[in-house]
Amino acid sequence: MLELKGINTFRGPAHVLQDVSLDVKEGEVVALVGRNGAGKSTTMESIMGLLPVKSGHVTFHGEDITNVPAHVTAKHGIGYSPEDCGVFPELSVAENLQISQWLADPHRTEAFAGDSTVEERVFSVFPEVRELTGREGINLSGGQRKMVAICRAMFLAPSMLLLDEAFEGLAPVVVNRFRDAMIRIREMGIALLMAESNLAHASLIADRLYAIDRGEIIFHGSPEDAVNNEDVMKTLRG
Repeated sequence: MLELKGINTFRGPAHVLQDVSLDVKEGEVVALVGRNGAGKSTTMESIMGLLPVKSGHVTFHGEDITNVPAHVTAKHGIGYSPEDCGVFPELSVAENLQISQWLADPHRTEAFAGDSTVEERVFSVFPEVRELTGREGINLSGGQRKMVAICRAMFLAPSMLLLDEAFEGLAPVVVNRFRDAMIRIREMGIALLMAESNLAHASLIADRLYAIDRGEIIFHGSPEDAVNNEDVMKTLRG
């Protein structure tokens, strides 16, 4: 479904991603795990077209989307919830969600909705957001901003979601709530690529994971294999 082949990406003069390759299959949940600064967000931004890829290729459903502008990538069916959530503070939650509604491809929206509506499907994941639609983004808590960011990405009617640090900073009880939401999204047939600093959080939902360090993939396998790999665990702990 999504494939990265030998991606090299720079931030200014810094060579951040070095020959990064990974893939995500239909309906799969894949985690990209690494310490802060390891290259997780740069990978996400390279996929979305927010950072230019110097060399290598990104393909989605077999189509080359390397360096395609972010709004076009979104129209292809890739939703993105960034690490900082990207919720517009002076807009209401409803207005934040409308941005994706305006951008979504009508044909994909119709297929995504099925016998219901896009709103019903999205709010079935986070019913709490329905109660927040009149509130301005600046008045949301951290957990609420994450919910809104994920819902906004889902209003694109995507076949894949990129979630950057969806569990970061959440209380344990809220982590369980988000885990249940990720399971619900997966049941809808939406594939997930999740960037996570915490291996335990990634292991809650991931089928497979990649470990990244200093811009290079150092491990690929199951969460269980990662936990049992001393070198991987030592790297992730720093």
